[in-house]
Amino acid sequence: MKRHAGWIAGAATAVLVAAGAITYAVAGDDGSSAAPTAESADAGFARDMAVHHQQAVEMSYLVRDRTDDEDVRRLAYDIAQTQANQRGMLLGWLDLWELPKVSSDPPMTWMGMGDMPSAGDGSLMPGMATDAQMKRLGTLDGRRAEVYFLQLMTAHHKGGIHMAEGCLDRCAVGVEKRLARTMVDGQQSEIDLMADMLRERGAKPRS
Repeated sequence: MKRHAGWIAGAATAVLVAAGAITYAVAGDDGSSAAPTAESADAGFARDMAVHHQQAVEMSYLVRDRTDDEDVRRLAYDIAQTQANQRGMLLGWLDLWELPKVSSDPPMTWMGMGDMPSAGDGSLMPGMATDAQMKRLGTLDGRRAEVYFLQLMTAHHKGGIHMAEGCLDRCAVGVEKRLARTMVDGQQSEIDLMADMLRERGAKPRS
């Protein structure tokens, strides 16, 4: 329990550090200083990716307590810290823009996907695990937990990259687009690493 609390404290600290960057989140690539509207891609991406990231943090906490493998625990720690930090930025920008953190529109509306299921398996957005999958991860231990986590997180990262690329195409705020690029590059690197880790365990990503 103490170790879990330490992780939460570390993630909270990362969010506070990220708050120092929110004041730079108004100017768009064209130099304009108008804040985005609630219906903009900038706001939609910030809202949806904050939810997407929160599940990755929760998933990382789960596997950390289900295995003693240092490589998996280190990866989970890195993902939790990075995505908690980025989530703090996204929510901070919404505060800065004086926009709501929730919307009555379905998720992914800003990408033109709000009128269709984000996935055929009941997940909220592309790549996100279902409630049943999260519950199952919490019941596994050791190698089985490692493999299931790596498979779920690989799918999660692929969905996150899809969303971040959508922001690169649609968002106007320069610093948000730079964060989206960081997400694409960082998560693709972790996907490659997780593919290697799955091979070491005699498994592979789910199709």
